[in-house]
Amino acid sequence: MTEHESVWPNGAPQVGDRAERSREIRPEHIEYFTEITGDTNPLHYDDAAAAATPFGERVVQGGVTSGILNAVVAEDLPGPGTVFMSVNWEFTAPVRPGDTITGAVEVTAVREDKPITELETQVTRDDGTEALSGTAVCYTFDVGE
Repeated sequence: MTEHESVWPNGAPQVGDRAERSREIRPEHIEYFTEITGDTNPLHYDDAAAAATPFGERVVQGGVTSGILNAVVAEDLPGPGTVFMSVNWEFTAPVRPGDTITGAVEVTAVREDKPITELETQVTRDDGTEALSGTAVCYTFDVGE
């Protein structure tokens, strides 16, 4: 076993491995994200302002939408100790309070010399609409699991 293989308690991820998790997005998630970031964009808080946009109603911050992918990579695949090194995401549709979103990742490459994993990433709403798509590169640290 190479040194980096010990990082993954269940062995290194394999190309084609997939993981996903879902979460209902509630209005308070907008408030939590604002508390962390200071993002008070009217699109997230002002019904009238948001209604005047192509979205037609309030939407959650992009960081709330993409945040589910943090949970997937840190908890499921590649798993504990994993952080994003880079992401290339396109936000393709809004997420609104009350939507349930599913974040999904699929392994497209695993480095043999370092615990680095490349992923296809996607977030979809419960109505089947894709809200985010793209790629990510992750590094997994040995956290002694």
